[in-house]
Amino acid sequence: MAAITLDPGLSLKHIGEDDTQHPSAVIEEIEGLIRVYKDGDVERPQIVPFVTSALSLELGVISKDVVIDEFTNIWARFYVPNVCHGKLPLLVYFHGGGFCVGSAAWSCYHEFLARLSAKANCLIMSVNYRLAPENPLPAAYEDGLRALIWLKQQALLGDSEWWSRLCDFSKIFLAGDSAGANIAHNVATRVGSNHGIEAMALKPLSLKGNILIQPFFGGEVRTPSENYMVQSPRSALSLAASDTYWRLALPAGANRDHSWCNPLSKGSSKLEDIRLLPALVCISEMDILKDRNLEFCTALNRAGKRVEYVMYKGVGHAFQVLSTTQLSQTRTLEMVARIKAFISR
Repeated sequence: MAAITLDPGLSLKHIGEDDTQHPSAVIEEIEGLIRVYKDGDVERPQIVPFVTSALSLELGVISKDVVIDEFTNIWARFYVPNVCHGKLPLLVYFHGGGFCVGSAAWSCYHEFLARLSAKANCLIMSVNYRLAPENPLPAAYEDGLRALIWLKQQALLGDSEWWSRLCDFSKIFLAGDSAGANIAHNVATRVGSNHGIEAMALKPLSLKGNILIQPFFGGEVRTPSENYMVQSPRSALSLAASDTYWRLALPAGANRDHSWCNPLSKGSSKLEDIRLLPALVCISEMDILKDRNLEFCTALNRAGKRVEYVMYKGVGHAFQVLSTTQLSQTRTLEMVARIKAFISR
């Protein structure tokens, strides 16, 4: 999820606002989520609890944390069903948070992914990647690729780990919500470039699909849903927050038509020229990203790529991890069922 928050009324404070608790001026802020100071300091209030990998026994899932890269401090939280027959597909999952906040240890992700693992009967590797603005893009994409290379090494080692004995390395899916979905798409784009040479380099891994939940894309020209749904009480992402995240995440001097933000911009590679994975795109009706997500699906279809999408009625951005309403819980179960069907083909 690109902009994750418990409060849909995100407010962007004025650049240069004084802060009595810090000697430097605030230059960017999304209230309650992130505050960036002129001297480079970054504060992230703990709006969502961080939790250990422990899970209730009744979920039927085992979870443990694994270090991927000690140098960059990249790690992942694995989810493995207790009872399974034969080897299972693996979802490499990237959390949301506008590239700037969020964690694989956030309680909302821990709960959602544990239930997804149990109900969809799959393994999940939830990657904790580096955050912007300290590590602007493409750092998160590089961490996604590093996670795949690490997976390849584990596959070559055989059934040496507690989770790898149950993993079908020929059925790997990239997945994520919002900013995490953006990461999944851009990692898949890199793997699919150069006539599949990168994909060959990952063998014996075989990537089978891309699961994009409310993918966080943008652009300089506003879409109708960005203009008119920004104040929707059912959306956890505001236009001001979205713009702030992109300013913090993109390289210096880049705008929202950079290819990492807008895959349909004139400067982006043509989708026809990239070997993309079959995609499942999950869209929320009350999300400001709705129109942009639909445009993305239309472009994939026109480029001859395999894509299917589903619209979740009456819910907003990140409902599957942030909202506890009965409607959101129902839609989350529908989403999980759709993901299970997609990875079971």
